[in-house]
Amino acid sequence: MRLHFMNDIIKIALIGDIHANLAALQAVLQHAAGRQATEVWNVGDSVGYGPFPDEVARLLRQARILSIAGNCDIKTLHAAGRAPAGRRPEKHMAFAWTRRQLGSASLAFLESLPRQRRLRRGGRRILLTHGSPFSIKEYMDGDTPAPRLRAAARAARAELLVCGHAHRPFKQKTAGVWIVNTGSVGRPDDGDRRACYAMLEISPRRMRIRHYRVAYDLASTLKALRRRRLPESFARMFAHGWDFEQASGKPEKRS
Repeated sequence: MRLHFMNDIIKIALIGDIHANLAALQAVLQHAAGRQATEVWNVGDSVGYGPFPDEVARLLRQARILSIAGNCDIKTLHAAGRAPAGRRPEKHMAFAWTRRQLGSASLAFLESLPRQRRLRRGGRRILLTHGSPFSIKEYMDGDTPAPRLRAAARAARAELLVCGHAHRPFKQKTAGVWIVNTGSVGRPDDGDRRACYAMLEISPRRMRIRHYRVAYDLASTLKALRRRRLPESFARMFAHGWDFEQASGKPEKRS
């Protein structure tokens, strides 16, 4: 996508954790385009749990959205057979069912994604990662202890660290580095079921980050989940902005 400068400002939409929710992704892309975003960066977990994995992967390819892999994308690629010992059957189903829905082009797309990307825009050094610079499954959000945020800031070797996985919007400048969690496009778990993403503005003097919440056609997502006979706990996650633990009523560590 060609960069567009307006008053020397570059505008980039930061998205993540789409989780195969096509309606939410479409709404976010339309919202970002209306705010003159000229690039979209996706920090992973594009599929898993939602009803439209192949359609989401196709849209990401067609729109040439710069993407990285999330842990759910990787689990989907390796999902087969019965659930491994100790794993919830519903969670395994989320990935095994998703893999069966993906066409060859979508599978190749997911397989091609790196776990991190280092970029430069407007003279700024930027790291995209799904979890943290240390682990694809580590949370960087408002509950992360300050010493761990400082360690992540140092490890990023960048001026901006963009991450996902936590499904909760977050931004904080730590040790001279902006750490931004995009929030979740398709499956927020902070009680607000609207799609969430962040807008990055880079100017010669500063970087500015703002999160947006976007309403979308949630009813169509829930209808598709039930039509495809996915577990009702999945529908509760999308319908209420809950994590898997809340939706299933079975305590489990966030993952």
